[in-house]
Amino acid sequence: MGSKAWQAVLDNLDEAAELAKLDPDVHRMLRTPRRVLEVSVPVRMDDGSVEVFTGWRVHHDTTRGPAKGGIRFHPDLDVDEVKALAAMMTFKTAVVDLPFGGGKGGVRCDPRRMSLGELERLTRRFTYEISPILGPEEDIPAPDVNTDGRVMAWLMDTLSMVQGRLLPGSVTGKPLSIGGTRNHSGATSAGCLDCARVALRELGIPMAGSRAVVQGFGKVGGPLAYLLASAGMRVVAVADIGGAVHNEGGLDIQALSEHVAETGTVAGFGGGDDIDGDAIWDIECELLVPAALGGVITEEVAERIAAKLVVEAANGPTTTEAQGVLDRRGVVVVPDILANAGGVTASYFEWAQAQQAYPWDDGVVAERLRQRMERAFTAVWARAETLGVDMRTAAYVVAVERVADAIAARGLFP
Repeated sequence: MGSKAWQAVLDNLDEAAELAKLDPDVHRMLRTPRRVLEVSVPVRMDDGSVEVFTGWRVHHDTTRGPAKGGIRFHPDLDVDEVKALAAMMTFKTAVVDLPFGGGKGGVRCDPRRMSLGELERLTRRFTYEISPILGPEEDIPAPDVNTDGRVMAWLMDTLSMVQGRLLPGSVTGKPLSIGGTRNHSGATSAGCLDCARVALRELGIPMAGSRAVVQGFGKVGGPLAYLLASAGMRVVAVADIGGAVHNEGGLDIQALSEHVAETGTVAGFGGGDDIDGDAIWDIECELLVPAALGGVITEEVAERIAAKLVVEAANGPTTTEAQGVLDRRGVVVVPDILANAGGVTASYFEWAQAQQAYPWDDGVVAERLRQRMERAFTAVWARAETLGVDMRTAAYVVAVERVADAIAARGLFP
């Protein structure tokens, strides 16, 4: 999985470099991550034995600012996947014009099989091992797959203890009690909604009454389904790891959320018909949102998709081959590095507030998020029209040009 993801990032970069007429030297620099730190993470388990996990923190490019990117705990994680995700963060932060570079990290482990104590000891030891490259001006982690505000609090506390000073700006996605922000958790979903709204407007499709299908009902898919329904769309199908549910008249998202809280899956929800998880790609709709893991839209799936618009809430849900199929079929794709950049934008806001030691009002945060997402969408849409390419290619062109400008301005040390 990881090597394919890294290759896909390089393919996107190469294509954008050609269209942007990128300096070959800068191109070579961007094809290689700035630093890859691999660490061993020994953890004393509850039974008294010591298990040794492997962890990584990758800085892809830090020309525009400190590295920014999530920490994930997953049994299938490998270094190529972390590199790919770090590079995507370089381009994602550039697309929404944030003063950050790209980073990513994680530990290869299965957190579902660990107690809370084991998880805390794992987090703290991993943080200690990568602490030389962390800090508010160096690298600012955030939650990602299988990590949350509690993990971020342990991370911040560990780093603060190591350095002997309080470092609230060293992580984002923290609990409110230690300087987190209310808007952080739902910001990825809110940013996706902003992109969907503007894209539907550009395509001349009214939002009210249009049908949406959401694949994934977790941290992003759940709130997003609710936001889409609140914006007047009919969410006709939702899928998760346990199955899928379909109702042509629109699902009651609040009731579905309660069902998921009780049972752990959307399957078996009384307000719709159970369907096979794979069947959701065939459902006719105006908007399809992949909001689970990467690589789910393959060439074969792309041939079946019956939506006019795909907004990628997940990271890397569409394979390179599948993008070609969707282009041929005239399906508009708002790519992940633009569509789900609401999360990192909210992280930027949280970091800025920590640096200022002054919280902003909720209304200010929401308005600034909407403005940034719409501005980024407009820039990418315009570039796609000018170059006659799909939005993914255009997003990479916009991002690569911004990073290249920063590299040119700073020059090469020494």
